Amino acid sequence: MSKETVTRINSNYQQYRVSDGAAEPWPENATLYQQLKGEQILLSDNAASLAVQAFLQMCNLPIKVVCRANAEYMSPSGKVPFIHVGNQVVSELGPIVQFVKAKGHSLSDGLDEVQKAEMKAYMELVNNMLLTAELYLQWCDEATVGEITHARYGSPYPWPLNHILAYQKQWEVKRKMKAIGWGNKTLDQVLEDVDQCCQALSQRLGTQPYFFNKQPTELDALVFGHLYTILTTQLTNDELSEKVKNYSNLLAFCRRIEQHYFEDRGKGSSSIRSS
Repeated sequence: MSKETVTRINSNYQQYRVSDGAAEPWPENATLYQQLKGEQILLSDNAASLAVQAFLQMCNLPIKVVCRANAEYMSPSGKVPFIHVGNQVVSELGPIVQFVKAKGHSLSDGLDEVQKAEMKAYMELVNNMLLTAELYLQWCDEATVGEITHARYGSPYPWPLNHILAYQKQWEVKRKMKAIGWGNKTLDQVLEDVDQCCQALSQRLGTQPYFFNKQPTELDALVFGHLYTILTTQLTNDELSEKVKNYSNLLAFCRRIEQHYFEDRGKGSSSIRSS
């Protein structure tokens, strides 16, 4: 059975499970799974996990963050984070947003159709630019690969499995980069793409507290997850974070969400730096 077939079966199973129990109330013991925070998780997965945590905080839904070395392999889609709610398992922000909406919690119901289309377009921009740049930096920039990525990704596993899994993942990401036209890009070109994305986000945000004025949506959660993680992740140099720091309203935006949805709720930095 091919990997694509398995992924499709997992996706179909996941969608069935979501609709099967969506009407049940949100439990107090809902759990989010990600890789080990201190020594394993990489920039892109950390950003994705933080985006989901921020989204659930914005919905005022409790979630416990649990770190597991094999979280990537526990996930029905092979991607993190995933949440375990009752007898449901749902992975990645998009499906989680739909799952939560089916339970009666939505951040974007107040938007009209034009605004919803605009929100989705900006979410695509973040995923196509910021997420792809993070993956490029992790797996295609030789300095980052050599000094950070391979050691962190393979850290929970013994030799030679640690090296085998890291090289396998690197091959998969490089194949994806080639397929989407990023295979021959230089680091400078990727950083320029990040800057253009940040510029577009900065212009759309303007002086508003959130992208659609006074109330956050899933777009705010997604942008926060990526920008905050870029700003707080130590890499081989500061070139990536410096692109974000050029936009003062994006920095204020990150601080606003951190303060309101993490610190002010008694979670502080520990929620963002969960172990």
